[in-house]
Amino acid sequence: MDVNTIKSILEIGETIAVEFKRCGNNIENDVYESVCSFLNRFGGDLFMGVLDDGTVCGVPEKAAPDMVKNFISCISNPALFSPTVYLTPEILSYKGKTIIHVHVFSSAEVHSFKKVIYDRVNDADVKVTATAQIAQMYIRKQGIFTEKKIFPYVKMEDLRLDLLPKLRTMAANNSAQAHPWSGMTDEELLKSTRLYSMDRMTGESGFNLAAVMLLGKDDVIADVAPAYVTDALLRRVDVDRYDDREIIKTNLIESYEQMMEFGRKHLPDRFYLEDDQRKSLRNIITREMIANTLIHREYTSSFQAKFVIGKDCVYVENANRASQAAILTPDNAAPNPKNPIIADFFRNIGYADKLGSGVRNLFKYSKFYSGKEPEFIEGDVFKIIVPLDDKLTGEGTTQSATQSATQSATRSEIPSAVGDPEKAILKLIREEPAISQKEIAVRLAMNQNTVKYHTRKMRKNGTLAREGTSRKGKWIIK
Repeated sequence: MDVNTIKSILEIGETIAVEFKRCGNNIENDVYESVCSFLNRFGGDLFMGVLDDGTVCGVPEKAAPDMVKNFISCISNPALFSPTVYLTPEILSYKGKTIIHVHVFSSAEVHSFKKVIYDRVNDADVKVTATAQIAQMYIRKQGIFTEKKIFPYVKMEDLRLDLLPKLRTMAANNSAQAHPWSGMTDEELLKSTRLYSMDRMTGESGFNLAAVMLLGKDDVIADVAPAYVTDALLRRVDVDRYDDREIIKTNLIESYEQMMEFGRKHLPDRFYLEDDQRKSLRNIITREMIANTLIHREYTSSFQAKFVIGKDCVYVENANRASQAAILTPDNAAPNPKNPIIADFFRNIGYADKLGSGVRNLFKYSKFYSGKEPEFIEGDVFKIIVPLDDKLTGEGTTQSATQSATQSATRSEIPSAVGDPEKAILKLIREEPAISQKEIAVRLAMNQNTVKYHTRKMRKNGTLAREGTSRKGKWIIK
């Protein structure tokens, strides 16, 4: 690791993937707790000899080799680490001081230190004791597709077979040639789409979770996934509660239709031509957002998914089996299907396109719809945020949007952390220049890494500056 890289890391500070430890002549337990949490999350970089605010204090140069030996001995000891791990620390020199750097990879196992499991949440190491949380860690680590879980007592009569004629027609209309579903019986269709399958580990056969979520009757869905719900909210005037609300608990096919109708009801549309063909920007954007939140959701989680239309933005958020913590763009978004069976079914009926197209479409059409780019935030909760701009979207304002705009004009302008996070951050800093990034995250209900991302971006473009340390300094708005 070169000096410039170290400097950049120290300036950014601690994140979900970076941890600083002071250390003296010895390595304390909190170092190993961080190693354990990195192993259990997305991996990361640990720096010994650095204070929490990024100040390099160093470790004793003569003691560094012994510290490395003790570190390797500890992580290789099955009485301390289970399972054990092999890492290679490196001794570095930075501005005349000695630091120890350890790159920790993301492990395929769930690790414990002194029989305690740790997970990485923002820039903290957290003890994990709840059975449900531990189960979610194993699911994340082992790449288990929970949609494939077999429910042997779910029968044909538990499914909405009355939807199949419509779905056959939709698949035929979406296909350039005769679609194979047209000539299949109901049983053949369900098996061909892998909604009825076999668990190759246990030999158990039956309808799986994907079948129940796509076609299950409402009471069956409630039995299999009791926490499943999508909360559709309109928040234009009453931002603390809602102006309109629809709680959606039905199968994914009708959930998609109900959410699309909610979007048509409350979002304005703009006139747009592409290759002499008129396209509905509103429908394109809501389609991509809704399809994503239904296809890639982790249905075993108790987190309540949301589809929210606000004054400054529209966003969806849902439980996620994250492979990283990041802001996604068309350049770094790699196709990563969380529920490939559900995704394939949606593609057949035209509710979704090929993997990865949603990110590109939203980045492309959001600029025409509101003049701004969307945000994709990957984490345990996945979030898509599409900013709104009344000056542009107002060209095709619906009756619902007009009423909301008239009522909201009587209210004071409050920056939305969801729609315009940088504006909201600057507002807080203007009021409290000494506020910490952690406090900003708490006050705006944002992920701390997202706050760091935006403050770093504003510092880079000259909007914001920092005077002093991360603990005792203050912000300066330029």
